[in-house]
Amino acid sequence: MKKSFKYIIIALGMAMGLPACEVERLPETSISDQTFWRSEGDLKAAANYLYTFLPGWSTDDVWSDDAIGLASNSISDGSRLAPATDGNYNNNYNLIRAANNIVEKAPRASGNASQTVIDRYSAEARFFRAWGYFALVQRYGEVPLILKTLDESSAELTAPASPREAIFDQIYQDLDFAAQKLPTHTTLGTADFGRISNTTALAFKARVALFEGTRAKFHAYGDPTKHLKAAADAAKAVIDSKQHNLYTGQYFDLFQMPGEGRQNPENILVKQFGVSLTERVITHSYYRGSLENGNMNPTKSLADSYLMKDGLPITKSPLYKAPVASVDVFRDRDTRMSDTFMKRGDPMMTTKPIFDIAPLVFNKTGFMFRKTANIDDWNTQASTIDRPIIRYAEVLVTYAESLFELNGTISDADLDLTVNRLRQRGGVAKLTNAFVTANDLTMRDEIRRERRVELAQEGFRYWDLIRWKTAEVELPKPVLGNFFFKTEFGTVAAVRLTADNYILVQDASFRKFDAKKDYLWPLPINEIALNPSLKQNPGW
Repeated sequence: MKKSFKYIIIALGMAMGLPACEVERLPETSISDQTFWRSEGDLKAAANYLYTFLPGWSTDDVWSDDAIGLASNSISDGSRLAPATDGNYNNNYNLIRAANNIVEKAPRASGNASQTVIDRYSAEARFFRAWGYFALVQRYGEVPLILKTLDESSAELTAPASPREAIFDQIYQDLDFAAQKLPTHTTLGTADFGRISNTTALAFKARVALFEGTRAKFHAYGDPTKHLKAAADAAKAVIDSKQHNLYTGQYFDLFQMPGEGRQNPENILVKQFGVSLTERVITHSYYRGSLENGNMNPTKSLADSYLMKDGLPITKSPLYKAPVASVDVFRDRDTRMSDTFMKRGDPMMTTKPIFDIAPLVFNKTGFMFRKTANIDDWNTQASTIDRPIIRYAEVLVTYAESLFELNGTISDADLDLTVNRLRQRGGVAKLTNAFVTANDLTMRDEIRRERRVELAQEGFRYWDLIRWKTAEVELPKPVLGNFFFKTEFGTVAAVRLTADNYILVQDASFRKFDAKKDYLWPLPINEIALNPSLKQNPGW
């Protein structure tokens, strides 16, 4: 897959559907739309462009209660206004246009490529079209549903937004087609690792359907049962395929080079960067540029969500003791906490090889994220660690949540199939119905907790709060950090503490969420000006 990216530049214009120049006068190095779409190589090259839209590592978790940056952001403090333009809107429509172009023009290769080949790359394009539409409807709600390439005179340019349900129906159609026509993960093998497989389409369908099913349920609209059943069925199909499994190494290594590639069965979809500085597609500086310098710091809220090893939260477990030193925070806890948070003794960076305590001038919560931390990457600022976008672990927690929300219950057998496999990885006692009853817990909260800790730092938390309709409760709370260990943090100017000695990073008065408008994002003003049929979302 990495080698095939050399064709991206050639394919870019073809995939975007740009008009061709005078064909007979093109230089030998140019390709026109009329002479493209002739072979399997052309289709693959065009499809390669779609992969450039896959998201890299980000700091989106600062929108949620899991993390905060060096400064407030307009989403969590409630200060944002409807923007003139928004890359989240335009970039996704660029992806959709490129995908539509491939779906329309792939059949031109029928003289030199089999129907199986044409279907395969059409299926990749339909997967990415579904990806683009989900990203749009997740943010903005109803948007125009465009399933063909347009020109300047197309009536669709001034079409109103399509109903939300119609958009999801189209997403499901595209993903079902992809699941039927794409190769299995095993068939792709090492040579084509990174391309979309049939289980990628199913796993993404499970994500999409869980989002809409729970959102419809808790926001009281539509048909939650339809979507929750689709989520459960798609997740179970991935499980039953036997194409994937959990990584058998350390959880921390999932986000390092040992967790990369075909040999890790947990990888369903990744954003590929490369395998070394000399063999790379692109690079990133996520560790040094976002984590170590404080642009995304974990909160006490996230830290507190990690269970003690007896399976109980810190508020109920007899194992929990108030910390005296910073390492005490991790004692007898889910080991995924130690793999996600920096602790004393962990490798850190070139100028400070061993971590002791987070510098509050950067890591304002007194915590620092550890996933992707790598000294060599800190030094070069050119990491090639891939970003896992869909992991098998997500499929497992999706199946558990969709079953529970669909039926109001979940069996111990299904807990063993899903949540308890992840708890075992963290060294945490099993979750059972009897355990929940005996300890006055709620099954919904424990399933949600498992999702939160397993997928921490991976960009899910904000959208989970949105779909559960709990953002209005969780986001306006004050942001707290670590216990203030004076002998370790030292004398720090202007540090604020709560009465029980936790770092107070941001008062509740600076955290706002308006339930009347903030569950949808504002449409860009320029798009409404270009298309008067579009209506701004309520409250914006």
